[in-house]
Amino acid sequence: MKFIHAADIHLDSPLNGLSAYPDAPAEQLRSATRDAFTLLVDRAIAEQVDFMVIAGDLYDGAWRDFNTGIYFAKQMGRLKRVGIHIYVVFGNHDAESEMTKKLELPDNVHAFSPNKPQTFRVDGLDVSLHGQSFKQRDVTTNLVTGYPAPTAGHFNIGVLHTALEGYQAHSYYAPCTVAELHAKGYDYWALGHVHEFQQWAGASTIVFPGNLQGRNVRELGRRGAVMVTVDEAGTVAVERIFIDVLRWEHLIVDASDCETLEDVVRKTGYQLESLLGTDGEIPRAARITIRERTKAHGALFGLELQLRQEVLAQIAAIGNERLWLEKIQIATKPMEDAAKLHERMDAFTDLQTIFEEASTDLEFIKELKDALAPFVGKAPFDLQPLVPLIEKIRTGDLKELIDDIAPGLLAHLAQAE
Repeated sequence: MKFIHAADIHLDSPLNGLSAYPDAPAEQLRSATRDAFTLLVDRAIAEQVDFMVIAGDLYDGAWRDFNTGIYFAKQMGRLKRVGIHIYVVFGNHDAESEMTKKLELPDNVHAFSPNKPQTFRVDGLDVSLHGQSFKQRDVTTNLVTGYPAPTAGHFNIGVLHTALEGYQAHSYYAPCTVAELHAKGYDYWALGHVHEFQQWAGASTIVFPGNLQGRNVRELGRRGAVMVTVDEAGTVAVERIFIDVLRWEHLIVDASDCETLEDVVRKTGYQLESLLGTDGEIPRAARITIRERTKAHGALFGLELQLRQEVLAQIAAIGNERLWLEKIQIATKPMEDAAKLHERMDAFTDLQTIFEEASTDLEFIKELKDALAPFVGKAPFDLQPLVPLIEKIRTGDLKELIDDIAPGLLAHLAQAE
């Protein structure tokens, strides 16, 4: 038999991080989660899978637009017409959703009860699926302990929305351990909630498929679901299927061999082009970080906005329909650290000393904050995310600001010399 296991669809969830920019692909951002789910249904039909499992967070919280639910019902109708059934556990985001409670779905969609664990048997196959939906958002008890014993003679699948163990980046919902899952005696655990792919082997095959479509720059790289194939001997094979329609990337540019801003721009352009060498038909939204010790450190000092415009020009040449810039960050270091500059450049000794004392001089920091406050007040709101120094001035974090600026300014002056 063959089935698809997906999770964390978050239908119609907005994609964040590009909307503030004029060149953002607004239409693709709005429809990305739907487009990815449509491709998943297309794949299920093309592969003639026996059934589909969705392990939670089909919807995206308190989203009240019933067009989302109507869209989902339409896709389920497509599967119904070819005889594919769907087994759904509702997760923490679904528990907040009005659609979860009120929308009637086609009869090929089987939703696990939130009141107690439930078992569905697949017609024509020796398969039992066991699961329990979330009754409310904050389910902090271990649901696994209440799941029933495996059905004798069947391939048993546990469907669970859980933080599992060790995933501190995700809310601590329905916690359990890998050992508890293995001990339950099921053949496969279809998990959801954690947005990164993960798989464990052992007494059970345990899988997080990851979310279907990356929604921001924290959800990087290829996204999708898994195709699970079980042979007559009960051997389980898990294949990742990638169906995201817009992909987030974090491009690290090593500027150690660059001497000028132009060198950095050219190298960034080359790496952006190579990014499209894999799955080139999938549009990318990229965050770029310029790193390492480099002779260009001084040349880049204070030029974040200019560098952004230069990189946008590189992207325009590659093609704005395939590539967009989310953010560019400068995290380079001077070729020589501040201590070596202090020793080598007598002309900058006094300036170096001033910087060292200034970062701990409370009276100076207060005067600096008062002097910079009018500038921050006049800065456009949409400029602040692009210039991290503005945020530091606004919050009064001037010690860190001084510590950040000193090496770059010294390197800039050294280069000018």
